[in-house]
Amino acid sequence: MILGLETSCDETAAAVVTREGEIRANVVASQATLHAQFGGVVPEIASRRHLELVTPVVREALDEAGASLDDVELVAVTTGPGLIGALLVGLSAAKALAWGRGLPLASVDHLHGHVASLYLRPQPLEPPFLCLLATGGHTLLLDVRDHAGYRVAGTTVDDAAGEAFDKGARLLGLGYPGGAALDRLAADGDPEAFDFPVARLPELDFSFSGVKTALLYAVRVLDAGELERRRADLAASYQRAIVRALVERTRIAAEQLGHDRIAVVGGVAANTELRASLPEAALAPLELCTDNGAMIASAARYVTALDPPAFLDLDAYAAA
Repeated sequence: MILGLETSCDETAAAVVTREGEIRANVVASQATLHAQFGGVVPEIASRRHLELVTPVVREALDEAGASLDDVELVAVTTGPGLIGALLVGLSAAKALAWGRGLPLASVDHLHGHVASLYLRPQPLEPPFLCLLATGGHTLLLDVRDHAGYRVAGTTVDDAAGEAFDKGARLLGLGYPGGAALDRLAADGDPEAFDFPVARLPELDFSFSGVKTALLYAVRVLDAGELERRRADLAASYQRAIVRALVERTRIAAEQLGHDRIAVVGGVAANTELRASLPEAALAPLELCTDNGAMIASAARYVTALDPPAFLDLDAYAAA
């Protein structure tokens, strides 16, 4: 069994996954409520909370799997990208577990983990395919040819799609976390009520700063009563513009790279309009869209693990 740990942002997660990709346990402790009062994730607070939660979460995952550390053959952990302090908590815990049990340790890239969520049972997706990875911090088009990694075919030149959703939600007074709240509000609105722009860049890159600014200007010209009356329409139109950009670029990339299969992963993959707009795509299960330990354990099956004491030199990294 593989024990996977993930602490790159504000979820403390641990999972137990078999070498064949069967999830035995997948435990996630979210800090969303803790950070909501600040309107976003506070890195130092996230790191301290990870310190409190990592051991209980590991214990719960093992208990849920009906396993003990004696059953673990490999420890896997996210080493980046992410919040450096948060990453170091997970990495230190993983090193301690691996060292104490004399186990190998697999260093996993967080983005590879999201892609590897597609390789888990009961319906694993086999490469090759074109993958849209959309999270709060990244929006990428990935040319996936094998399990071990990918080639970046397109990225965002400014905001990530998830960041754009969160900032839009803040402009509409929806609080944090905003993406899911905006999605719910948009269900009651008219997506054609406002004509928000969709940036079309050369190559396969994205840009979401323009649509965010357009929403800001639209909100500013409305008085309080009109804003409240049209809030759902604003949310629906804003969401439609972001989703349209994601879908159009993804289909163009698939055609250019010769892929007949598309996959979508990351937190934005939970968005209802995006899922409906790509009915032909392989979608990560909702419980695997947000950060989790199962995706890290899955990716660990395709990277070279380090034996002790070599893994003690591993460090975390903040940027991809």
